[in-house]
Amino acid sequence: METADTARRIIDGDRRALARAITLVESGRTDHRAQARDLLETLARSGRQALRIGLSGTPGVGKSTFIESFGMMLIAQGLRVAVLAVDPSSARSGGSILGDKTRMDRLSRERGAFIRPSPSQTHLGGVARRTREAVALCEAAGFDVVLIETVGVGQSETVVAEMSDLFLLLLAPAGGDELQGVKRGIMEMADMILVNKADGDLKPAATRTCADYSGALRLLRKRPQDPDGFPKALMVSAIEENGLSEAWAEMSQLAGWRRETGHFDGRRAAQARYWFGEEVRQALLAQLRTPDARAAMDALGDRVAAGDLTPQAAAESMLAGLGGR
Repeated sequence: METADTARRIIDGDRRALARAITLVESGRTDHRAQARDLLETLARSGRQALRIGLSGTPGVGKSTFIESFGMMLIAQGLRVAVLAVDPSSARSGGSILGDKTRMDRLSRERGAFIRPSPSQTHLGGVARRTREAVALCEAAGFDVVLIETVGVGQSETVVAEMSDLFLLLLAPAGGDELQGVKRGIMEMADMILVNKADGDLKPAATRTCADYSGALRLLRKRPQDPDGFPKALMVSAIEENGLSEAWAEMSQLAGWRRETGHFDGRRAAQARYWFGEEVRQALLAQLRTPDARAAMDALGDRVAAGDLTPQAAAESMLAGLGGR
């Protein structure tokens, strides 16, 4: 893959070049990683920037339906929308269904939309390890909004907040003890809570749920990156397409305020530092997957199992061996 030619085609909006580039950055092959690094460094000079919106939510809350309706509304306003949907991978086979494109039938047919499902490959955080690089590719391709849909909701799904400008948490009405079930960590990360399915018989329940979460958000400590009134909870109906424009107006207001106050660039700088640390950690873990390292682990593990070494002493010996490689 010729880096300069691929970069030019991506900047020109070539969707096939973009799709192939995402496949490249998702590859774990050493030669592909080198090509991906060169491509990303070249595209970084384009200076293009999109609004990155991360979405998480409980299973069955209607994330795909919301993304399709929300994306269609943005396209009607003349915006280009990229969707990076992460599907859970099997811990046994490593496979994924990758069915998000079929669930967003209308949006997938729009010229102004690009939908890319990716396997999580059992990576914690609700996102694929290279999702952040895929986001950078979509920005360089000229998309105005990049929506990042996580696997689900839980303590690990807060990682998506480290690659997005705005982090939305979608919840369903009449969730019973759902308020207690949602971890405080993800509540503190969320910039906005959207109570979906606020339609039909569920609308009264949605009103109560929205009020409950509004009260819960007021109890959280105010964050310096938020103007007055944020984070906030709103009601939407993806099926009836109600509340979507109001939610978008609130998102735009929050993003605009952060740009004016410097919090937008500050957040991206902090995220870059976070992912630098993550790359270092992943590189160190990769050293444990070499044949020599695995053999040493097995040998030390046998000694630990036999009681000849404590786990702590074996770990120190293993790390000392890695340091000498």
